[in-house]
Amino acid sequence: MSKKSNIKMTVLFVLSASLIAAAATTYLLTCYYRRVCFHILGGFCESIIHQKPDSRQAVLELLKTQNFRMTGENILSDFGYDPSNMSIMGTAVLWIAVLGFLAGSILFLFSFWHLHKRISARIQALTDYLGKINTGSQGLILDSCEDEFSRLQDEIYKTVTALYQTRAAAITARNNFAENLSNIAHQLKTPITSISLTVQMAKEHLRSAGAVKMPRGHAEGAYLHAGKPMDGENAPMVCKMYADMADIERQIKRLTHLEEALLILSRIDAGTLTFERKPTDVFTILSMAADNLYELSIQKSIRIDVPEMGETDIFADLDWTMEALMNLMKNCIEAAEADTTVHCSYEKNPLYVQIRIWDEGEGFSREDLPRLFERFYRGKKAKYTGIGIGLSLSKAIIEMQNGIIRAFNLPNGGACFEIRFYTS
Repeated sequence: MSKKSNIKMTVLFVLSASLIAAAATTYLLTCYYRRVCFHILGGFCESIIHQKPDSRQAVLELLKTQNFRMTGENILSDFGYDPSNMSIMGTAVLWIAVLGFLAGSILFLFSFWHLHKRISARIQALTDYLGKINTGSQGLILDSCEDEFSRLQDEIYKTVTALYQTRAAAITARNNFAENLSNIAHQLKTPITSISLTVQMAKEHLRSAGAVKMPRGHAEGAYLHAGKPMDGENAPMVCKMYADMADIERQIKRLTHLEEALLILSRIDAGTLTFERKPTDVFTILSMAADNLYELSIQKSIRIDVPEMGETDIFADLDWTMEALMNLMKNCIEAAEADTTVHCSYEKNPLYVQIRIWDEGEGFSREDLPRLFERFYRGKKAKYTGIGIGLSLSKAIIEMQNGIIRAFNLPNGGACFEIRFYTS
């Protein structure tokens, strides 16, 4: 509201209040004047009747000709009159008072309605501005207006501008982090490949020199040379070389997994990881994830139970969702004891599809639970081969497909992952 509009509204309020006050004052004075006249006329009539008692009927007839009615507290009251029946001043003044009161009341209500309408419109404009800012459909520019909301508008503009700047800085920092992460992953690829080739060449060199691995039943890494056992001096050295190369290969696999995970994380942070979301059967995803972990489960003597619980679809990317569930299953397999089972289940309701994966192990430690899905966090019970990325990747993949994940311990023991994919 402008300064000119504020002056108009103030004048309207003062005028309406003045009319109401004037009307009320007029009405009160009229009532008082009628009462005074009532008592004066009553005293006069009483004096006449006192001096001439026979004139009582004549006075009554005279009063009736003035249309006096109702009751009072003096002699006129005995005849059924009161001050409101006095026609000395007439009804014009009362009508003027009533009309003045009505006019003032209407003017006051109109002023109040007009002010409320302007305030509501101003609040709605600021609310719409914030709504458009949140959806990204409006720039920072906000039409200026001089009124009681001007200070609030300035503070909103300052806050929105600061949030935009903070958001831009956060996006820049995230993109820089993603780019650096991608660069690190690519830089790792070259030395990893070089080390892997070196190991392969060393193994080929041993083979070309006539050293071949002995059959099972001998110590791992023991070699024969040209079909004959190697002499006591060289055999330990060859065995150690083979053991060292096997250890190097294990570390190369770990580094390769780390490099691939870093590339995926960089794509997630940069927002370039795309999903081909389409209706996908949950049983199919769980079965494929279990199949890919078959060798690990056999090695650990762990059974993966994926029951058929009816056709249930989620709107998700098959490959990436399978990758997320594989990480969860792998975590359960590595934490479970031998000759136990990793269980899976799923169900659907009108709001979401819920998937659960749990083991029969000791469960998560209390210190690990709040930080399970942090990047590079490795719990106290984590195996040496872990790098602390699998669970964070699963969380990111699930959340990017309108899902949530949480981890908790079951009442009867065992760690449980619960995933919910929402239908809308």
